[in-house]
Order: sequence, then C-alpha cells, then structure tokens
Amino acid sequence: MTTAEDRLAVVETCTGMAWHADRRAWDRLREVFAPKVRLDYTSLNGGEPAELAADDVVAGWSQVLGAYDATQHLITNHLVDVDGDTAVCTAAFQATHRLANPFGAPLWTLGGNYRFDLARSEGRWQITGVVMTVTWADGNKDLVALAAAKAGAQ
Repeated sequence: MTTAEDRLAVVETCTGMAWHADRRAWDRLREVFAPKVRLDYTSLNGGEPAELAADDVVAGWSQVLGAYDATQHLITNHLVDVDGDTAVCTAAFQATHRLANPFGAPLWTLGGNYRFDLARSEGRWQITGVVMTVTWADGNKDLVALAAAKAGAQ
C-alpha cells in the first residue's frame, strides 16, 4: 500500500531532478540521486544503459545542460508504486532545450515517458535508476552537438 506521504515524497524527488537541473542547482540535483544511478537513455542515443556514480551524473549534466541557454523539463502524470523501501514512479515528460545559434532554430523539444526507480535511505527517497523513453521530438536536434561543442570549449 502506497501512503500519501510516500507518494508525495517520491513525486517530489522525481520532480526535483528536473527542477534542479533546469535551475543549474547542481548540489541540490546531487541530493535526489542515490550514490549509484543506472541511466538508460538508449531510446534517444542508442548504446547501452550505464551505471554511474551520482557525482559523475551531475558533473556530466552540468556540462551538457549547462551549455544550453536554458532548459525546461516538465514532468507530470506521476504513477507511484511503493514496495517497502523501494518505489517505481512513471511519468510523462516534455523537455525543451534552448540554444541561440546562427545555423537554425534555437529550440529542440522531446516528449515521452520516464521510469524512475527509487530507494528509501535514511528516511528520504533517492533515485537509483532513470529510463527515458522518447516518443516524439520537434525542432533542431543539431542543438545537441552544438551544446556538446560549447561544453567542450569551456
């Protein structure tokens, strides 16, 4: 049985991932992750899922997301299932990335679903895994390469 308190705490943790990333609050972003995090962005990038230290996730995101002029990740329609000290939260997302450039449109937007795996540790929920499943995209996908080049130049 999922209590209202657990559901709210899980939703807050998952929403915090997007909120802190968009606000470039990297220390706060680190707090939502367990020490090890399994990331699966294969629906967007191909390859294989990766298990990373949370510090490495935040360092990577701060470089890549920080290279954009702005990002906005909206997460909604959370469905939460708690089983003791573990939980799964599925939610819909829309992620907009903005980067002014002289070669095309400044926006790239993705939509789809997240699956968050979480564990309760020391009385708080932390994300242990994220699976992003992209179902649609619109705009200038070249912004990814431009942001990566900008991040590499910093």
